[in-house]
Amino acid sequence: MKRVVVLGGGESGIGSAVLAKTKNFDVFLSDKGKISDEHKKILAQYKVDFEENRHTENKILNADEIIKSPGIPDKAPVVLKLKEKGINIVSEIEFAGRYCDAKKICITGSNGKTTTATLICFLLKNAGVNVGLAGNIGKSFALQVATENHDYYVLELSSFQLDGMYEFKADIAVLLNITPDHLDRYDYKLENYVRSKFRITQNMDDDDCFIFCADDTITMAHIEEIVLKAKMLPFSRKTNIIQGSYTENESLFTKINNNTFSMLIDDLSLKGKHNIYNSMAAAITGKVLNIKNEVIRQSLSTFKGVEHRLEFVLSVGGIKFINDSKATNVNSVWYALDSINGKIVWIAGGTDKGNDYGEIMDLVKEKVHAIVCLGVDNSKIISQFKSIVPVIAETDSAQNAVEKSYELAYPGDTVLLSPACASFDLFENYEDRGEQFKKAVRNL
Repeated sequence: MKRVVVLGGGESGIGSAVLAKTKNFDVFLSDKGKISDEHKKILAQYKVDFEENRHTENKILNADEIIKSPGIPDKAPVVLKLKEKGINIVSEIEFAGRYCDAKKICITGSNGKTTTATLICFLLKNAGVNVGLAGNIGKSFALQVATENHDYYVLELSSFQLDGMYEFKADIAVLLNITPDHLDRYDYKLENYVRSKFRITQNMDDDDCFIFCADDTITMAHIEEIVLKAKMLPFSRKTNIIQGSYTENESLFTKINNNTFSMLIDDLSLKGKHNIYNSMAAAITGKVLNIKNEVIRQSLSTFKGVEHRLEFVLSVGGIKFINDSKATNVNSVWYALDSINGKIVWIAGGTDKGNDYGEIMDLVKEKVHAIVCLGVDNSKIISQFKSIVPVIAETDSAQNAVEKSYELAYPGDTVLLSPACASFDLFENYEDRGEQFKKAVRNL
């Protein structure tokens, strides 16, 4: 019996273990940290042998194949030993893809993945399609393949997930944008990160579609290096597109073959320049799948957005509080700052991923009158912005950050939690950070 070892006991790992068990493999799961009680119940239900708080090498190095959770770096000691032994290491998405005949719509990009994936899933559901949403969001792809039966999957894919994918093929691939992110995992080389993102196009053939942003400079600088059979469908706010999507005279137009869709930009439910791009990517996907124009229009005009992404929380004393905890890189913060009118008290900080704050300097200078740092080590943010922002305060909890921001804000201001950093120094994840922020705002 083939032995499969799963590294990591989070959402991805648990799903992989369940799927491997249902396919009658000898399965063992190992997590260097603690496994949640909820996940332990699932492992017990499927009789999966596991360990937590350690990696026992003699139980791992005898694997025929490893399914590695995306959060575990390639340079982790146990991973280096597995590579030395030549044991095959794949991602959950690669493994689950072997057992899934459904059509796969895959979305990646430095920013907007979750919003666009959720929007496309919403659109397909409105069209009556039997669709699952998975990947870097919600219930894992592997668990859904093991326990559910969908005709389509919309998969949000991070670069870490793409790194462990080899034979997997998208039917529709969407690359929203590429900006420097996670450079700490890519030897601080942008080229390595770009190559990772373009892996979403691997194995595509003539019948498949690649949807991408023609306005994204990094994407366009590299696109000619990629050998692609798939049909190329760009979207742009700067130039008219023959096949794809573009904006003109305050309207959005999408053309696929002889089929055209249009709607007013004002009627899009998602506001902000970046969300026009996300809506265009969804509109192209809808037209490729021959979804009716009225369903696309209704979906793009009624979609409610994603939690922790530019989420309005409350107005207190004439001060607006916005939760953008999902903004874990500088480019996400650029979008957030750009979308807000008026003055801002900006809550930022956390675990730095090799951030270059240069691209937001002008916006910060123009809009931000106070920064409230929320992190264990705030020295980089302080040194970067002390010359252009008059007030910078340090806090070490969501409660303190909200209280300090409220104290520094004036009526008419916006308090924006848009950290530009990962959350792991003070919080479990970005969701935990966003929830604590919202709770603190409601307690004002």
